[in-house]
Amino acid sequence: MSHYDVVVVGARPAGAATAMLLARQGRRVLMLDRDRYGTDTLSTHALMRGGVRLLSQWQLLDQIIAAGTPAVRRSRFDYDTDSVTVPIKPSPGVDALYAPRRTVLDRLLVDAALAAGAEVRFGVGVTGLLRNGSGRVIGVCGRNRDGSPVTVHAGLTVGADGVRSTIAAQAGAATLRTGRGASAITYGYWSELPVVGYEWFYRPGYSAGFIPTNKGEVCVFAGVPHGNRDRDYLATLAAATSGAGGRLATARPPKRLRTWVGRPGFVRQAYGAGWALVGDAGSFLDPLSTHGITDALRDAELLARAGDDLDWYATERDRVIGPMHDVVDRIAGYGWNTDELQRDLRELSATMNVELDLIQSADSTRAASREAPNLA
Repeated sequence: MSHYDVVVVGARPAGAATAMLLARQGRRVLMLDRDRYGTDTLSTHALMRGGVRLLSQWQLLDQIIAAGTPAVRRSRFDYDTDSVTVPIKPSPGVDALYAPRRTVLDRLLVDAALAAGAEVRFGVGVTGLLRNGSGRVIGVCGRNRDGSPVTVHAGLTVGADGVRSTIAAQAGAATLRTGRGASAITYGYWSELPVVGYEWFYRPGYSAGFIPTNKGEVCVFAGVPHGNRDRDYLATLAAATSGAGGRLATARPPKRLRTWVGRPGFVRQAYGAGWALVGDAGSFLDPLSTHGITDALRDAELLARAGDDLDWYATERDRVIGPMHDVVDRIAGYGWNTDELQRDLRELSATMNVELDLIQSADSTRAASREAPNLA
């Protein structure tokens, strides 16, 4: 049995960033994860402006760049009969966008959490919550990989354990929003594929994306509405991109494919007595948003700024994620025509600007000037 100020369940971007930031504030933090250090996971990698800004603010972006992650300075939107290329305008902390492989980003964030003083234990599966007599969450219980029991007491338990969050389920977190649209996404890593930056393709009933990442590879995804996977990957990709101007025919296709079968998005209650949720545990957007990692990093930052004012964390998170969830759900429904889609994409961009404003302009002295809360 151990006691910490904070126990974080999950060591992917949401959990590792949360552990790092709270440890930097001087908290005694333990992070648990059932997986192994540095493993890959389902992801299309793309960081949006808010995510890049936070990595820069945390002094981690240089390491992402040093790992050979290519800079993305343009986004191209292809609607078959029309296409628009939008330059990435430099702003404070964001000279370009990046899409690091998860084997790069996740390791970097875990290492940063360790450097900040957090303890990290892999191979621990959390199975339940501990509560005191009043029902407040006071820690977690679970098992090591060898089957031996684990019990941890903590003033705050943070669920960063993904869409099927054990912490959310055990805490009884209410679902505040539930989507209806959902994409089935298949992706692989292509080489020798020239790209202009991020490239997004939309056709009636189809979507695709070209996302340049490490080692000269491009993550190429093809999407259709959930439950409508009647074509194979290459056929779906051809339908979504109209062949991408012949580039796919001359590029080297992937040796392995990975698939996300799809599920509707949601927004869950952000916190309760002794617990809080970050990343996909608290809210999930369809992969067409390519916003999941940025969501995770934003939640970590807001939770760390909030201190003991978890109402503030929930209010600010919901102010961003609510409108974003709704517009992404419409896009993931695939019921749009080109005009409707372009309107929705403009609305999505506006919600991301609200998020970036929050990251940039929220009182940075709020966390610095506030005394560390008593989480015991």
